[in-house]
Amino acid sequence: MIVGVPKEIKANENRVAITPGGVEMFVRRGHTVLIESSAGVGSGFSDEQYAAAGAAIVASAAEVYAGAEMILKVKEPIASEYSLIRPGQVVFTYFHAAASRELTEAMIQSRCIGIAYETVQKADGSLPLLIPMSEVAGRMAPQNGAKYLERTMGGRGVLLGGVPGTQPGTVVILGGGVVGTNAAKIAAGFGARVVILDNNLYRLRYLDDVMPKNVTTMMSTPENIRTIIREADIVIGAVLIPGAKAPYLVTRDMLPTMKAGAVIVDVSVDQGGCIETTHPTTHEQPTFVVDGVVHYCVANMPGAVPFTSTIALTNATIPYALELADKGWQRAVRENHELWLGLNFIDGHITYRAVAEAFGMTYTDPATLL
Repeated sequence: MIVGVPKEIKANENRVAITPGGVEMFVRRGHTVLIESSAGVGSGFSDEQYAAAGAAIVASAAEVYAGAEMILKVKEPIASEYSLIRPGQVVFTYFHAAASRELTEAMIQSRCIGIAYETVQKADGSLPLLIPMSEVAGRMAPQNGAKYLERTMGGRGVLLGGVPGTQPGTVVILGGGVVGTNAAKIAAGFGARVVILDNNLYRLRYLDDVMPKNVTTMMSTPENIRTIIREADIVIGAVLIPGAKAPYLVTRDMLPTMKAGAVIVDVSVDQGGCIETTHPTTHEQPTFVVDGVVHYCVANMPGAVPFTSTIALTNATIPYALELADKGWQRAVRENHELWLGLNFIDGHITYRAVAEAFGMTYTDPATLL
């Protein structure tokens, strides 16, 4: 198979879909890999490294899309890429389609085979291609929240860990999954008072067992959320419903009850956000203020640490990408139910129910199209 890797062009997105080591694995199995020139520079990988691994370096994204049977990306295609996608071409990337009607309609029109990293799912319910970036984003969230809690950045002027004789900051984390767990580890390491909310009592019991003593747990209910965010210096949104839009846990009317200069870091923004006042921001303009509360809602947080992120992502995606290349997408999804669940689009049809439901559009069972 001919596999293409274009340069990511979303604002300040420095990741790339594959490392030179990943390219070598494709080439050793007889596949051809096209890499757009300078695609890996932001992650610390040069064209020379890719060429040494066996890739063909091409001058433009148009050449990558024109020549490849399967496109590997990090972020969802954006408007300037829509017309480059061909009918029947496999696009394997993070789509987060339920958060964007425009993207969904463009993928329908393209008639591509859209396989979403974020909905590939194991039998135990885990999301193997979302986990590495959730780990990165989770660990970054308290770090960014602490920065914007500084007075010079618009925050309350609170040192998250405090010093002897002062109170530490309070970090409230909505969701006890991969993002929330990693956020809690870092916030606790800073010395903050940390409260994790989740609606799964068994998960809360587990977190209560493994977390340090400055982390407490609370059942996620509207009443508990309303109460605890009043004490928060940082609120981290870490909610995920696979493939679907995140629910609003902090509503617009709750914001005036929060402390002036508190910080919200909504990691769920890729899926529409779990804070009603959330909208996506960029690394160039990462924050905005509503009712005196600073919102940090960068939609590609791991893009700020691309060397780490690219390696972590390739570690997770390469087995699935190799299977798609070795077998072709139809056989691969038939034989691997995890990949089957990644099918979001097939030949102009939406084949992931939560995406169709997000926009009141028609869902098609992929089994009827194969």
